[in-house]
Amino acid sequence: MNNEIGDNDENGHEYTLDEALAKVGFGKFQVLVLVYAGLGSMAEAMEVMILSFIGPTVKSEWGLSSGQESLITTVVFAGMLIGAYSWGIISDNYGRRIGLLSVAAVTSLFALLSAFAPNYISLVVCRTVAGIGLGGGPLYSAWFLEFVPVQNRGIWMVVFSSFWTIGTILEAALAWTVMPRLGWRWLLALSSVPCFAALIFYFLTIESPRYLYMNGMINEAYNVLKKMAEINGRELPSGLLVSDKVSENEEMTSSEETQLLSTGRNKNAISKPGFSSLLMLFSPSLVKTTLLLWMIYFGNSFSYYGVVLLTSEFSSGEIKCSSAILNSHILKDSSLYIDAFVTSLAELPGLILSAFLVDKVGRKISMLITYWCGFIFLLPLMFHHYKIWTTALLFGARMFIIGNFTVAGVYCPEIYPTSVRTTGVGVASAVGRIAGMICPLVAVDLMSGCHQMAAIILFEAVIILSGISVLFLPFETKGRELTDTVAVNK
Repeated sequence: MNNEIGDNDENGHEYTLDEALAKVGFGKFQVLVLVYAGLGSMAEAMEVMILSFIGPTVKSEWGLSSGQESLITTVVFAGMLIGAYSWGIISDNYGRRIGLLSVAAVTSLFALLSAFAPNYISLVVCRTVAGIGLGGGPLYSAWFLEFVPVQNRGIWMVVFSSFWTIGTILEAALAWTVMPRLGWRWLLALSSVPCFAALIFYFLTIESPRYLYMNGMINEAYNVLKKMAEINGRELPSGLLVSDKVSENEEMTSSEETQLLSTGRNKNAISKPGFSSLLMLFSPSLVKTTLLLWMIYFGNSFSYYGVVLLTSEFSSGEIKCSSAILNSHILKDSSLYIDAFVTSLAELPGLILSAFLVDKVGRKISMLITYWCGFIFLLPLMFHHYKIWTTALLFGARMFIIGNFTVAGVYCPEIYPTSVRTTGVGVASAVGRIAGMICPLVAVDLMSGCHQMAAIILFEAVIILSGISVLFLPFETKGRELTDTVAVNK
C-alpha cells in the first residue's frame, strides 16, 4: 500500500471511507457542498415551475391551440427524461464533476435562449434542450449525499431538498412581480440566473471521495478526505485508508439485503464499463427495488405536478362547466400568481414534517404517512368548493406530497450502491419525468373538459399504487452506511 494514503501508516491501523467520513463529521466543507448542490436544485425548481406561468401568456400572444400550449410543458419533461438517463450514466462512468459541468452548461445556455425565441418552434426546441440539462437535477443530490456521514444523513438531505422549495417560492414571487409588468420573456431570462450561477461557481466543486474510492483511486480519495478534515478542523483516523475492509455492523438478516448492500471491491463486484450501469439496475439483486422506486417516483411526480397544474386550472377561471360557486366572478389576472405563491409556501411545512419524520420513524413509514395525508386532502377536490376551501385543500395536498417527494429523494440514493447511484436515481427521476409529460394532459384536458372528478380519482389511484409500492420496498435505509458495489447472485 502506498504510504501517501495515510499519515500514520506505521501503526498498521486501517479504516474505510465511512469511518473517515464519520471522523471528519459534518462541518464547513459539507455546508459549502450543500450551498452549491442546493443552488443547482433551486435552479431546476425555478425552470420547472415557470411552465405553469408562461403557457397561458404565450398561447394568447401567439394564438396557440391548447395542444400547442401543453406541448411547451411536455417537451421540457421529455428533455428531462433524456437528461436524467444520460447524465446519470456520464457521472457514474466519468465522475460527478463532469456531470455537474455538463448539466450547468446546457441548462444555463438554453434556458436563456428560450427568452429570445422568435417563434413557437424555436421556443419548443430551446425548452426541450433546457429540459435535457434539467434532467441532471438528481446528480446534485447524489453528489451531496456522498460527502455526508451517516449520522443524521436524513435530516441533511431534507435540508438539501429545501432549496427546491426555495426555488418554487422564488419563481412564484418572480412571476407575480415580472409577468404583469415585463412579460414572459423577462421571466424566462431572470429565471435562468441561478443556472448561470451554478456554471460560474463550478470551479469551486470537488470530486466525490466515494466515487474516487469506489473506482480504486485511493490516493485521490484520501486527498479529498484530508482537505475535508482540514476545513472542518478535524483529524482523519490513524492508519491507512483501504477499500476492501468490511465494517462490523454490516451483518444482514435477509439475503436480499446482503445482495443490495455488498461492500468492498471484491471479486464478486461487477465492473461497470460503458453503459452497463443501466443493465445493473436490472440485476437480480436490484430489479425489484428498481421497479418499485419507478412506481414511487412516477406517483410522486404525477401527483406533485398535478397539484401545481390544478392550482393553475382552478385559478384561471377556464373551467366553464363548474358550479356557480366557482364562476360567480371573473378572476383577476393576478389570481394565478397569488394562488401559486400561496400553495408554494405549503412546501415549507412539508419539509419540516419530513425532516421530523425521516430520522425518527424511518424512510418507509414517513412515505406511507405522507401518502395517506396527501390522499385525504385531494379527495374533497372531486367536488366544487368555494375558492378559499379549494386553495386550502391544494395547500394541504402539496404540503404532504412534497414531504413524500423529499423522503423518497433521501431513500433512493441511499439504497443504490455508488457504482450505479446516479444512474439509478437518474433513471428513477426519468420515470418521474414521464409522469410529468402525462400529467398536463390530465390536469388541463380533463379539467377543461368538465371531468374534475375523473381527474382527482386518477390522482388518488396513482397515490394508492405508490403507497403499495412502498410496502414492498426491501428494507429501511435509516442509519445504514452507503455502499459501493453490487454483489453477484450465484
